[in-house]
Amino acid sequence: MEYDVKDLSLHEKGREKIEWTDAHMPVLRAIRRRFSREKPLKGKVIGACLHVTSETANLVRTLKEGGAEVYLTASNPLSTQDEVAAALVEDYGISVFAVRGEDRELYYKHIHKVLDKKPNITIDDGADLVSTLFNERKDLIENVIGGSEETTTGVIRLKSMEKDGVLPYPIIAVNDAYTKHLFDNRYGTGQSTIDGILRATNILLAGKTFVVSGYGWCGKGVAMRAKGMGANVVVTEVDSIRALEAFMDGFRVMPIREAAKIGDIFVTVTGDKNVIDKEAFELMKDGVIMGNAGHFDVEINKQYLEENAVSKKRIRHELDEYKLPSGKKVYLIGEGRLLNLASAEGHPGEVMDMSFANQALSCEYLIKNGNKLEKKVYKVPDEIDREVASIKLKEMGISIDTLTPEQAKYISSWNEGT
Repeated sequence: MEYDVKDLSLHEKGREKIEWTDAHMPVLRAIRRRFSREKPLKGKVIGACLHVTSETANLVRTLKEGGAEVYLTASNPLSTQDEVAAALVEDYGISVFAVRGEDRELYYKHIHKVLDKKPNITIDDGADLVSTLFNERKDLIENVIGGSEETTTGVIRLKSMEKDGVLPYPIIAVNDAYTKHLFDNRYGTGQSTIDGILRATNILLAGKTFVVSGYGWCGKGVAMRAKGMGANVVVTEVDSIRALEAFMDGFRVMPIREAAKIGDIFVTVTGDKNVIDKEAFELMKDGVIMGNAGHFDVEINKQYLEENAVSKKRIRHELDEYKLPSGKKVYLIGEGRLLNLASAEGHPGEVMDMSFANQALSCEYLIKNGNKLEKKVYKVPDEIDREVASIKLKEMGISIDTLTPEQAKYISSWNEGT
């Protein structure tokens, strides 16, 4: 079996981690049991570019149980849990190409290793697998039935490809499933981002001015959790509706140039580049802490910091100090990469349970229906979304009401009124 991981001797620790997380992912376990019986993915090759964590491990285990041949690479150089990668190879017989801290060259070499296996289904977190295939491996497109995308940034990239008429095959936007973005993005990103900040800095959040750039579902989650920790939250936005929503939710809203003057902690969650730039750095107070919870490391202009700082040093795990020409010091968590994975462990299994259940069921759907789909980005079918929610409620021991025949008739008709 071909693989490239840091150290196979870490596998026992990784297996324990995977098993612990699996205990908190009941929806995926239920799907794995069915997949094991029915083998709906039999004979198919699945190439996945995802964060190599214990949650992801349970997804790829499920896909393998469904009969697929699975190959996994990392979607971020700092998100790989090396012990998990080792366990997937040693204990579960799954090919993994991922090493925490890998440079750009090795990162893309690993992506090509997965593409070398001629996948029939691609699973992406950020669309690097699709874009690399389209730009450099067009000869493989004919093998692909379809793909899925896990994150907002990736969906934006793929919709842009669709708009330009170059999307190579149909993609299911798992990120847009209600059981993904309403829970994973809000509760998962909210909690894991705060977790990453605390692990990297060990500071008190209560009383701090906490600036959140971007008020999408991820930004809402970060703002909510920061407020819950006692921080004074400020939101910066470019979207008028989201800015109004943030204000109505009780947060101060202002441009980044104003927030830069008062903020103690800054978190970017926008999916765009240079959200915190030269002007903001120059306006910041001494001792400001910055981190990014968006997918790519472009939201904080770290290139400016690298080129203009008088000095730089690593002072804690995944925390770098930059001394600016003015004498001020600013601190950057996780090299500006996804801080919840660079300095913590990512989302809890309970929320990834629903996200990855959508991934597994979307793979099954593509195999059954991919040949009927156009080269477009599709929403997760409602029946899959609701199935995931129903399984989750059942596994949590929660019952809900059902419509009576009279209610069902009334809600679907127009001829009954006052």
